[in-house]
Amino acid sequence: MNKPGKKTKAAKPEALFGRIVAILDQARGNVVRAVNTNMVLAYWLIGREIVEEVQRGKGRAKYGEQVLSDLSARLTERYGDGFSVPNLQNFRKFFLAFNDRYFTGQIQYPVGTKSCEPLVQHSAGRELAPPKKSYPVGTEFLQGFSPQLTWSHYRALMRVEKVEARDFYEREAIAGGWDKRTLERQIQSFYYERMLKSRKPGKMLAEGRNLPAPATPVIDELKNPYVLEFLGLPDVAALHESDLERAIITHLQRFLLELGNGFAFVARQKHIRIEEQDRYIDLVFYHCRLKFYLLIDLKVGALTHADVGQMDGYVRMYDGLMVTPGDNPTIGLILCTEKNETVVRYSVLNDRKQIFASQYMLCLPTEEQLRREIEKERRLLEATQEEPCP
Repeated sequence: MNKPGKKTKAAKPEALFGRIVAILDQARGNVVRAVNTNMVLAYWLIGREIVEEVQRGKGRAKYGEQVLSDLSARLTERYGDGFSVPNLQNFRKFFLAFNDRYFTGQIQYPVGTKSCEPLVQHSAGRELAPPKKSYPVGTEFLQGFSPQLTWSHYRALMRVEKVEARDFYEREAIAGGWDKRTLERQIQSFYYERMLKSRKPGKMLAEGRNLPAPATPVIDELKNPYVLEFLGLPDVAALHESDLERAIITHLQRFLLELGNGFAFVARQKHIRIEEQDRYIDLVFYHCRLKFYLLIDLKVGALTHADVGQMDGYVRMYDGLMVTPGDNPTIGLILCTEKNETVVRYSVLNDRKQIFASQYMLCLPTEEQLRREIEKERRLLEATQEEPCP
């Protein structure tokens, strides 16, 4: 009890701020772990259902393909992106790679269906049964899935064919708190094989478990494309753009449509996956008269060889997957902005008729037009930021 006339010492604002930050960081971390845990479990269960259904077709390849195709169409219609045929195939592979796990019941099955037991793929008409798998004496292994590992972790793990190596990498990823990139780097550098041959395996394990932790805030995990697809969040593209990029891209979108040269808007922040990596094409247009796709990518900074290679990959992908008979080749446009400079580069028009290349240039805005539009939008943004608040 405070004595009369004596002032109570106020808590320092810094200490209060620190306690609130700790509360919010922990709460957000709990959200991230809950989302990832349920995602991994859901995909394992989906894979299990697909395996059982395909097995009912007695291993017929055409039956399995039809099941996945129909399922993909219906799930995409109901839930949006994330349920393409390749993704469903990944769920199936995920279950087969980790078919010894026990389901603890966080996701309830409809009444009347079977409870989830650990299963293995049957052969020669045998019934599915729990696997018999032993681990070295003195070791323990998870019966479920660790909340520390995300779907991206398990996608990397299920590509490891050797069971012992896969289990090792999973264990060490948990013990070392590895992010997805660290896990992939360890797999690609044959960390397991090197550890087995090492004269000091204990030292190697200790070093692997004490690698520098990633600096990415925990909440950024919620911006993972897989998490966004799983949660069905709208306007996914907005989470992958800075304010400056968003403003310039919006302006360019209006500018090209206002040119009136026959462009139709197709997509913004078009999400594609190239070799297990997520990419976003800033703008995609289609020219209705000349029948070709125009891909635009904005880079804040100087143009690099990686930017050119990435755009070349986008163009080749569109030519291979999106272009239909009667369409002309896709063209890619990279806009790289500096403070007072805009560099514009068109994709290489190899093996294309020069006449049509000239038609491209007649329809596309000139470099000077694009430079003026980008600089105009940038000046407007800078002027807005410099204005004093009323």
